[in-house]
Amino acid sequence: MQKFISLITLLFIFTSSFSQTKYGKPEVDPIQIQSKYSDWSNYQRKKIMLSRDFKAFDFDSKEISKETFLSELTNGNFIPIRLKSDDSIYYYKLFKIDPKTDSSIKATINQIGFDALKNYKMEGSAFPKFSFKDLNGNEVSNETMKGKIIVIKCWYIHCTPCIREFPQVNRLAAEYKDRKDILFISLAEDSPEQLKAFLARKPLSYAVIPNMKIYMNETLDLNAFPTHFILNKEGLISKVLPNFESLEVALAKESKL
Repeated sequence: MQKFISLITLLFIFTSSFSQTKYGKPEVDPIQIQSKYSDWSNYQRKKIMLSRDFKAFDFDSKEISKETFLSELTNGNFIPIRLKSDDSIYYYKLFKIDPKTDSSIKATINQIGFDALKNYKMEGSAFPKFSFKDLNGNEVSNETMKGKIIVIKCWYIHCTPCIREFPQVNRLAAEYKDRKDILFISLAEDSPEQLKAFLARKPLSYAVIPNMKIYMNETLDLNAFPTHFILNKEGLISKVLPNFESLEVALAKESKL
């Protein structure tokens, strides 16, 4: 009987230690990372992808929904930190913002949280019906692209982050060029004349649709650029993403479904 109890005890210790290896301490010091805006900004940009799938924890280490987590970032006084883990899952936890922290960090986190929450709530909804012509005169519409995965980049000529990622999104389009079920299109604010002159110097491997300012601002209700959409084969929004890094991860997942 005693041996049986010991066996159960050992099994409990083993399973407990195994579960704890999934995630552990913060990968950076939550207070130290707040000491300089530039340090926090670089960390957030490289390590915190709020558009991707992740497990979320509140300040007391209780698991919460992604929507609740993003709402806390939008309205609360928290900074998101990734936890160390031994697997491929992302674990994010909320930590209190230090009272002595630069107020611009809190303001930026609130805005990032707001944008991420807004994007998250769009997932699973139908992309608004559209019918446009690209710079080459080809019709692009919900009907012509039915049954395909659609990658949409929203941008404009004078958006520096939009242009900076051109080499990356071009490589991504080249990576999937043999996938006839994946299409890459872009919506741009600018006129056909402006775009043709600009793209002659900085090529983009997407089909480019001009004069989309009103559509993006009013129909899609965008206030941040670039914004990327991935639509699944049913025409539903799978992901809304703020940058190439998030796009690359999400498309790799969507392309395998």
